[in-house]
Amino acid sequence: MLLSDYLDIDEVKSYEELREKFKLHIPRDFNFAYDVVDKYAAMEPERRALVWCDDAGERVINFGCLAKETNKAANFLTALGIKKGDAVMLILRRRYEFWFFLLALHKIGAIAVPATNMLLEKDLVYRNNAAVIKMIITLDDPRLQNETDKALAASPSVKHLVTVGPDRAGWTRYRPSCFSEAFERPEGGAGAKNGDVMLLYFTSGTSGEPKMVLHDFTYPLGHIVTAKYWQNVVDNGLHFTVAETGWGKAMWGKIYGQWISGSAVFVYDMLSFVPQKLLEKIWRYRITTFCAPPTVYRYLVKINLKKFDLSSLTYCTTAGEALNPEVSNKFKEMTGLSIREGFGQTETTLIVGTFPWMEVKSGSMGRPAPGYDVDIVDGGGRSCAAGEPGEIILRIDKGRPFGMFSGYYNDEALTEAAFSGGIYHTGDIASRDEDGYFWFSGRADDMIKSSGFRISPFEVESVLQRHPAVLECAVTGIYDPHRGQVVKATVVAAPGYELNPALGRELQDYVKRETAAYKYPRIIEFAEELPKTISGKIRRSVIRAEEAAKNIGNRVIEITKNIRAK
Repeated sequence: MLLSDYLDIDEVKSYEELREKFKLHIPRDFNFAYDVVDKYAAMEPERRALVWCDDAGERVINFGCLAKETNKAANFLTALGIKKGDAVMLILRRRYEFWFFLLALHKIGAIAVPATNMLLEKDLVYRNNAAVIKMIITLDDPRLQNETDKALAASPSVKHLVTVGPDRAGWTRYRPSCFSEAFERPEGGAGAKNGDVMLLYFTSGTSGEPKMVLHDFTYPLGHIVTAKYWQNVVDNGLHFTVAETGWGKAMWGKIYGQWISGSAVFVYDMLSFVPQKLLEKIWRYRITTFCAPPTVYRYLVKINLKKFDLSSLTYCTTAGEALNPEVSNKFKEMTGLSIREGFGQTETTLIVGTFPWMEVKSGSMGRPAPGYDVDIVDGGGRSCAAGEPGEIILRIDKGRPFGMFSGYYNDEALTEAAFSGGIYHTGDIASRDEDGYFWFSGRADDMIKSSGFRISPFEVESVLQRHPAVLECAVTGIYDPHRGQVVKATVVAAPGYELNPALGRELQDYVKRETAAYKYPRIIEFAEELPKTISGKIRRSVIRAEEAAKNIGNRVIEITKNIRAK
């Protein structure tokens, strides 16, 4: 593995030692495609890089093969006029060609813009124009390609549509066999520099239009901590992160830190999430380390995990949103494995995590990652005492950590605001205990204020999640003329439960028994599914907006009645 080329410490025996001694070595003009992938290809061409499968077959790709396929893709792109600084959108789901094109763009010095295949015409038009997309590369997906065609007339910057699959009218088909396996590294001004833009990700915001997050060519090195010290990948191991390539989490678990640390990456190109199939893949391919969003774990603990041989697994992690303690406790009961939580954003790498030398506290995100100066502050900027909730912030007055974003594309005002005063505001609320562990409360705009009490939606969700009738839930605050806000729970019931007022009252009484009475949901609403972002995060803002619209109507009626009464 190449870890020692970039990390200045050897064996670490404690979290404190990691924080104290951690130091990254950043080479001049670092380029992951040349300095990691091609180096492996030269030193160990047979070393596994990617183990890919879908429900029909598999392909194992070593670094020697990966380098050749990447060079073919780079020659294809340059033949179509793609050059340094051009933005290319990749909509390839989990197809192995995603890795070929991503690395090819790195080699050229172009900007990779990963996106999900769930986008519609309006989504594509917004992204094409906001990021000045020059080329779109998609898999063979008629629905997606039809939406892409419809968006083209309103997307003047897009010059080429490329399909990875059969011929399609108006599109260029990628034929790798037509291109050379050699590609020369550009020199001088033609080559990418550390500060150049390498990746552009649209955030999966829970409200408003997504922002465009820029990462430079040093970004992959920031994920050494993510892979080596949080996911605990091992040399020649096989790591499996459940994420679609259109989501920033793919960069956390499907390429950079894992390969630098010597682990191969496993990819299951599933068309839909079926828990049993996912477990079978872990069993069959002998996955060593596993990372998935909380939603996946919530479904896994609903089935009998003891039917599956998961003995190859050594570490399990989660991030994306908070994990309810009940889920992690059930998972450990059935597998013997703790789920180690972590916290970060599209704008960063891992900020807080449960590292290997630390006690796992169920429901806690862990402690600050090395390289990040993390604090929790109140509205006045004062550091919060233990148990006091506040906003998670990053102090960057002494320099930005490697892996942190370089800014928001085409938005200087937003970028300046994000980094003003030597502080980056995450917008996430948490508290820390006496041991320095962070405990997530929610997004700042998700917090509920009712009758003078400040209520974390996550706390209420964690209680509800322990009830067997609850598969998923989202807690929000809605307007109330007397209390300011009241707590509402939108619940997706587990199979076999009848949805009626009696079940709603049962859930209310359950919360009253399990936590402070003022936190119980005064309103229970059942739903078939929860509104989510394209990356799977619950969109509480949609629930709030729908409820607000109802309340506006009710308040107009109340005001009208009062006027008539007078």
